[in-house]
Amino acid sequence: MTTAGSDHQASENSNCCVWRRKKGIRKKSKSSSSFSSSSSEDLVMEEMKVVSPLMNGINKKAKKNHNNKKKNKCFELLAYKDLPDYMKDNEYILDHYRANWPIKVAFYSLFRWHNETLNIWTHLIGFFVFVGLTVTNLIEIPEVADLLGKFTSWSLPMATPGGNASHDSKDFFYRTTASVDLGQMSPSELPVAQWPFFVFLAGSMFCLLTSSICHLFCCHSHRLNLLLLRLDYVGIAVMIVTSFFPPMYYIFQCQPQWQWIYLGGITTMGVFTIINLLTPAFSTSKYRVYRALLFCAMGFSGIIPAIHALILNWNEPRRVATVTYESIMALSYATGTLFYVTRIPERWKPGWFDLAGHSHQIFHVFVILGALSHYYAALVFIDWRRVVGCPTTDL
Repeated sequence: MTTAGSDHQASENSNCCVWRRKKGIRKKSKSSSSFSSSSSEDLVMEEMKVVSPLMNGINKKAKKNHNNKKKNKCFELLAYKDLPDYMKDNEYILDHYRANWPIKVAFYSLFRWHNETLNIWTHLIGFFVFVGLTVTNLIEIPEVADLLGKFTSWSLPMATPGGNASHDSKDFFYRTTASVDLGQMSPSELPVAQWPFFVFLAGSMFCLLTSSICHLFCCHSHRLNLLLLRLDYVGIAVMIVTSFFPPMYYIFQCQPQWQWIYLGGITTMGVFTIINLLTPAFSTSKYRVYRALLFCAMGFSGIIPAIHALILNWNEPRRVATVTYESIMALSYATGTLFYVTRIPERWKPGWFDLAGHSHQIFHVFVILGALSHYYAALVFIDWRRVVGCPTTDL
């Protein structure tokens, strides 16, 4: 009995130890698992601390790139069908349009290729050509050249040690006022007025510059588009009016009444044309032919004084040169206007001439050719009047 009880007790103790051992293993395993889980979480947190800034940077960069793409997409060139109604002018130019661009972006498009690039640059280059011609002719005027030379000789002693500024300035004043004695000059020796010539140059520069500005910034907004189109048309009218000043002034210099009649007549026509073109309705493409007719009427009104001048001066040798130059001018303007109205060649092949070679670019080139031809005719008129003067038979 004692032995059996002892064996039973030993068996229970053994089972208890095994149970405790298993329990301990479970506790240890649970503790180890808890520790392992805690370590994994800490490791993940540490990794997140390292990765998070990198991810933020990547996200910011991606967002910035997305915004840039979105922004650039806003300033992409558009097709004709996607344009706002106020910009739909030539249905034969199908692509490469700018629309609703900010002023700054529109300005930088001066150096970007689109369907207005050559429209801008043709007249912008022409503007700088006429600026150069104006400066050249100003320097060649004897009074201006003499004034510049005397100013230089007067200012140099002031920069020289020991120079007498007071004496030099008085000498400069007396020499300048005494350089031209109008009272001792005969009528044929009087200097020929240069202002009509420079009025023409100023009108040409105004027209070419306003045209370039219009084509550059007309893509900004409807309001600015309408304003710049009116300014462009005013520039054309101003150029036509001022082109009359050199021939009408120099040909009829000895008949002032005809000067007043012809110059007054073309100026009145110019004012009437400008008032018409400032009306918003006439700025639309619907009235393109009407605008062309107004400009042609102004230009062809010069036929009457031209015939008058030929009758008065048929035997003048310079007549051939002036008629040739003026005929080239008239032919250039008429040809350019024909391209402008008919929209050739893009109407024959829509989409082929979107960037280069369309009618408006050709029109611009002929305008510059006509203005340059008239410039050379004006030089002949000035030279003739300087040589002939008023006492002799007029041109």
